[in-house]
Amino acid sequence: QVQLVESGGGLVQAGGSLRLSCAASGLSTYNIGWFRQAPGKEREFVATSIWTGGRTYYGDSVKGRFTISRDNAKSTVSLQMNSLKPEDTAVYYCAATRVINVAAVEGPSSYDYWGQGTQVTVSS
Repeated sequence: QVQLVESGGGLVQAGGSLRLSCAASGLSTYNIGWFRQAPGKEREFVATSIWTGGRTYYGDSVKGRFTISRDNAKSTVSLQMNSLKPEDTAVYYCAATRVINVAAVEGPSSYDYWGQGTQVTVSS
């Protein structure tokens, strides 16, 4: 069982930046994804870091603005969010799985463990 803990959410003005972190023991051997869910909407894929080979994947709406990275020494995966927009407002979740089909990284069902989420609010 992996217990994921997100942190770093908050309130920021449009154009600003936030850095989210996802922590758990042993994360270096897990594929880690970030998803978000706004009220009344489905959970949306944000980014994934593949632990073998270091590949990363991003959702179209965040490409060029968000960066996912790992710190294996601290067993954390971070999501640096720049140029934030009001439409980025959501609860952000990190998720983990040992084995993943890279063709399905955008699907929430591809992940076995989920954190409790952290709120990100971007004001206009």
